[in-house]
Amino acid sequence: MDLSNRVAIVTGSGQGIGRAIALKLAEVGATIVLNDINEASVNSVAEEIRAMNRKSLVVMGDISSSSDVERLVETAMTTYGKIDILVNNAGITRDQLLLRMSEDDWDRVITINLKSVFLCTRAVLRHMTRQRWGRIINMASIIGIVGNAGQANYASAKAGIIGFTRSVAKEVASRGVTVNAIAPGFIDTPMTQQLKEGYRQELQKRIPVGYFGTPRDVAEAVAFLASEEAKYITGHVLNVDGGMAGV
Repeated sequence: MDLSNRVAIVTGSGQGIGRAIALKLAEVGATIVLNDINEASVNSVAEEIRAMNRKSLVVMGDISSSSDVERLVETAMTTYGKIDILVNNAGITRDQLLLRMSEDDWDRVITINLKSVFLCTRAVLRHMTRQRWGRIINMASIIGIVGNAGQANYASAKAGIIGFTRSVAKEVASRGVTVNAIAPGFIDTPMTQQLKEGYRQELQKRIPVGYFGTPRDVAEAVAFLASEEAKYITGHVLNVDGGMAGV
């Protein structure tokens, strides 16, 4: 996979899966536009990319805000002249059983995890369809496929991303733009590392391969879908879950 001369925006790229995606895309040649709300962490990722002798640009902002998204995209266009790849990775959780879930818990998860995908995708498509080449990769979740108690808001947002992905893929396929989603299972990130050890062990029992994935596992899948080798794949949801969805 060679992404030399490609420009990629990765949202939520300050840590975890987003960081791994940004580093992997840089590793295979892409110029990376990093976006996050945590300035210290995203600047650290930018330095890692520059240490590879690759170009990177940090654009801070809230991707649930249409004005921040427009600024992100226009800054990338002004700096590099094009956008080839968008990875909609940013997301949050506010887990709670439905009877105890507040309206704000629902709204924030839907806004950050789903509305942001709409805003960012709409903003880059104007440029991708004009250049007749583009790769959009949306971060769904295995939870959006199988569900999970205490995550009705998160599961709804991720299921929405899957429907969004399949619909937009049909709209833009004739313009040389592919739109796919990745559904990670349980990945070893700072978020899952905070789980109690007993609960982590219970989760591992639900994974056929017997262990949590790594952010790099997800990043490798993103790099493939962003490449020329994946040009005939669109509207697809790729599970990176150690076999969970098939159980």
